[in-house]
Parts: sequence; C-alpha cells; structure tokens
Amino acid sequence: MSILQSNNISQAIYQTVTQGFSALMLVFLAVGSAQALEAEKVASGFNIPWGLAYVDDSTMLISQRDGIVKQLNLKTGEHKTIFKPANVWADGQGGLLDIAVSPFADNTLYFTYSKDIEGEGATTLAKATYQNGTLTDWQDVFVSNSRSDTGRHFGSRIAFDNDSLYFSIGDRGVRDNGQDTQTHAGAILRLMPDGSVPSDNPFIADKAVLDEIWSYGHRNPQGLVYDAPTQKLWSIEHGPRGGDELNLIKSGANYGWPITSHGKEYWGPISVGDGKLKEGVEPPVKVYIPSIAPGSLALYRGDKFPELNGKLLAGALKLTHINVVTVSDAAKAIAEQRIMAELGERIRDIEVTPKGDIYFSTDSGNIYRLKHAD
Repeated sequence: MSILQSNNISQAIYQTVTQGFSALMLVFLAVGSAQALEAEKVASGFNIPWGLAYVDDSTMLISQRDGIVKQLNLKTGEHKTIFKPANVWADGQGGLLDIAVSPFADNTLYFTYSKDIEGEGATTLAKATYQNGTLTDWQDVFVSNSRSDTGRHFGSRIAFDNDSLYFSIGDRGVRDNGQDTQTHAGAILRLMPDGSVPSDNPFIADKAVLDEIWSYGHRNPQGLVYDAPTQKLWSIEHGPRGGDELNLIKSGANYGWPITSHGKEYWGPISVGDGKLKEGVEPPVKVYIPSIAPGSLALYRGDKFPELNGKLLAGALKLTHINVVTVSDAAKAIAEQRIMAELGERIRDIEVTPKGDIYFSTDSGNIYRLKHAD
C-alpha cells in the first residue's frame, strides 16, 4: 500500500468516526438559518413527480414515474399531460425517471427511463424536442446493458459538464453487478450528447470494462450533479440498511459496492461486504447512518439564498427533509443541516433555476418553491 493510499484510508476512518458528533454540533449551528426558510406550495396532484426541468419563469416540465410528462404553469399551478412515451417499464422503482434541459441544443430535453425489453427493464437515455408547449421527436440516445427482471435500483439522474453528459444506473437489485464491468448496472456513464463514447473516457483501451463507464461500484445512485465552478461531479446513493453515501466521482474509480459498505444486511446485524474501506476503493465523502434514503442531489450557486451558496442539497425520502451539506475546498463534508423536515414529505427531486430559485417535488404529488420566511 502506498503512503497516499494509506493517508486516504486514514482520513476516511477519521471522517466516519467523527461524523456523528459533527452532525449533532451542526444542528445547533444551523438552527437560525433553517428557521428562516419555508416552503410555498406551487402545485399538487402529480403521481410521483420524479424529475423537474425548469424551462422559463412560467413553465416547468415534470416526469412522473408512471410514464407521463406533465407541463406545469408556475404562475397558476395548473398542469396538463403533454406526452406519454412508449415502452416505459413502470414497475417497482422503475418508470419514467429523470428529465433535464440540454445545455448543448435549444429546445432539447434529455430523459432517463426504464425501457421495457422483453418484459425486463433497462435504464435508457432518451431525448426529445420541446417547443410551443409540445413535446415531439422522442428518440432513444443510449439503451444500457442493465436489464433485470427485478423492479429495483434503476438510478437514475442526469448531469452535464461543458461538452458531455453523465447518467447513473443502479445495480438493478443484483449485487454482483456493482463490480461487473461488463454491465452498465451499478455504474455512472459518460456519453457525448448524441450517445457516442467520448474519446477520453477512462476505460477506452480496457476490453474488460465497457467504454461508457466513468465510475463503477455503485449501489443505487439517485442523485448526480456537476459543479461547473469547481469541475467536480458529485453523487449520492442508497446504501442497504444504513450506509447511504455522498461521493465525489472520479474518472475510472471503483466505489466499492458490494465489497465495501457502511450498511448492514436487511436480515440481521451483519455488515455487508468485506469491510467499510479497502485499498483500491474510493471512500465516500460522507456516510449516513441511519439512512436518509437520498432521492436527488443539487448544488446551489446563487444570491437568493446566500446561506446555501456552494452547498449540496439532497432530497431525503425516508427521513423526509432536504439535507444540506457544506463541503470544503478539499471536498470534505464539514457541516450538515436538515431543513423542511416539518413538511413530513418524501422529497424526490430538487431543481435550481438559472435565477437561483429552488423548487422541489415530493412523492405525495406536490411541487414546492423554497422561500425566506416573512
């Protein structure tokens, strides 16, 4: 083991040990700012609004997990169905998943969904044209090799850097997929906007790994965000019973699942895998014990909420709050606070607009806007 590897593991152990104490201290430090924020309901009546895409000041598009795209008027709260793609495998945790406005082409949206292929679901990337209130030209950009007959762990969120696209795929309920690099399950992929493979992807020359894979060893990454100012890609994923992870995603890195985990087996107090840390495995930046069940991840850059500037925002499903994480310049999690817990809502997606507004959706079918209390 190199000195660098030893230092990385030592830092990860220190972080894990001190995390619980830090979280308790930070609750007291965050009370003032947490009380200054409240949620304003914008609309209701959606069926698990999985993804949000801000179009303009009056329009947001919403992907429902049941396979329907809705258009929401942000001024009036009125919404209507504008599209229903074919072949959506809406079963268990699968269905129509993320939606994101393309930074590469006008009037273009990207989607991820579980595609029905011979009765099994495969996490798939698609794109469509949105113009004048109409969604057209739906086409699959990339159909992943991730088919499984389980209804579990599809991922999936979309993120963009300057010229490429990332999207995440869960292990599809098959643990061994996390370390099987001949499947896209349990991985974060990087593609060009047209679905082709970037020439600088990390495994282009390695025939043991599929070309599209950017990182692997993931369980169910349902949050993914690229921070342009720091050029960092962040992900948050579900652990098993305990052990949700916030990860800084690095090119070619192995994030350990299922050979490393901070969680326990569902059937007993037995640790999953060989241990929490292992040489050659990238350690998490933050671990949640107990699990918060993260459903999304955003990074706030804006002036409307200066207290949130530069912080990661994760929607928590099981523990029903927005989890706010402060990260240092060295990409260490140094503070945590929990806001919107008073709603008692499973928070599914968080959308930050170019003007710095924050919207979020809940599994009960509500859309909220974050605001400062009067």
